[in-house]
Amino acid sequence: MRILSVLIGACLLALSGVSSAQTAPWPSRPITLLVGNAPGGSNDVFARAIAKRLQEVLGQPVVVENRPAGGGVIANTFVSKAPADGYAFVVVSSTFTTGAASRRNLAYDAVTGFTPIAYLGRGPLLVTVPATSPYRSLGDLLAAAKASPGKLNYASSGYGSINQFATELLAASAGISLTHVPYKGIAPAAADLISGQVEILVASAPSILNQVKAGRVRALAVTSASRSPVAPDLPSLEESGLKESASELWWGILGPPGLADGVVQRMNTEINRILQSAEMREFFLREGAEPATLSPAEFKALVANEVARWRSVAQKAGIVAE
Repeated sequence: MRILSVLIGACLLALSGVSSAQTAPWPSRPITLLVGNAPGGSNDVFARAIAKRLQEVLGQPVVVENRPAGGGVIANTFVSKAPADGYAFVVVSSTFTTGAASRRNLAYDAVTGFTPIAYLGRGPLLVTVPATSPYRSLGDLLAAAKASPGKLNYASSGYGSINQFATELLAASAGISLTHVPYKGIAPAAADLISGQVEILVASAPSILNQVKAGRVRALAVTSASRSPVAPDLPSLEESGLKESASELWWGILGPPGLADGVVQRMNTEINRILQSAEMREFFLREGAEPATLSPAEFKALVANEVARWRSVAQKAGIVAE
């Protein structure tokens, strides 16, 4: 009888331990925010700003880890296959959806392979030409392109880049044909725009706005649906009469599939609160963007809609990522 009592006690103790482990408060150890780009890029900059403030409210270190390989695919794959315990997340941008639309044989599904956590912000791309260009307005540029189909060249940071997608969407909306000149990165593309080697570059505000302000490049429009506080003097494509041409850069945080609702809601609530501060709005504007918030369900819908939209653009324009 005594042996039986001991066994029952041991079982209860074990069950108690399991119960305690299952109900342990989250977070109870450091959290990792993966970034699939090198330090200094927009994903990294926003990740570090959020991590600094997030760890203050969660009471645990939030560590940013850069894995700059495969155009973000390596970091995305890691998180998609990570345990659903709330300790590994990835910071992505709109290239997450253009990549899903143009890359083949990805090890994850961009829509079902993650748990959307929080939307961080958005920013326009700028339609730019060299400072010496004869095109002083978007109308001038479109008129020239229509008069000589395929004659004007546009630069991008590579096959399948957001620059290529946004420019092809603009061209389709305007009914024009442009010739694509891909580069290995935005820096050499911008350099050849400045020197006049290419006629057009649709680029993010962080990568080109300083060149505009310095007078080396002329900006004609922003790609957002309406005017942007990032460049309030520039008309939007939609404002200029190009319907269904709007595209924006955005940033957000994803977790592995199957995350507990409590973790998702806590992260979303805390991040949204951080983004609503005046300090963060000023920070984002300095980086060429504006903070914005969505619920996890709204963010999931945005990702699904963008993947479908960009797949349509990729099919029509023949875009295949390297």
